[in-house]
Amino acid sequence: QVQLVESGGGLVQPGGSLRLSCAASGTIFSIYAMGWYRQAPGKRRELVALITSGGVPTYADSVEGRFTLSSATIAGDNAKTLVVLQMNSLKPEDTAVYYCDLIVETAGLGPRYEYWGQGTQVTVSS
Repeated sequence: QVQLVESGGGLVQPGGSLRLSCAASGTIFSIYAMGWYRQAPGKRRELVALITSGGVPTYADSVEGRFTLSSATIAGDNAKTLVVLQMNSLKPEDTAVYYCDLIVETAGLGPRYEYWGQGTQVTVSS
């Protein structure tokens, strides 16, 4: 079983900052990619930022230069992989439900599996 736990989000004024965190734990052979998508009312879910096993994040053009995605691994009995999305200079058009996305690989070049978090609301409004 794989668990994704999201935290962060909330209401912020335009120009403000927020930080979203997502922790992945459970039976994970290896992580292929991890990051964030968002979905605004009436719109399709879109990529915000994603980091692959190569370690270089990819950003949507609309957030490039304002958002930063970082990752870290916590070893030990309660091992977890974290991704943190630092969102600066937020705009009203950033308002959406943000979803953590995780793609894992299986042993023996088996299929990849994708998992989604429950979503966290980000509202940018004065």
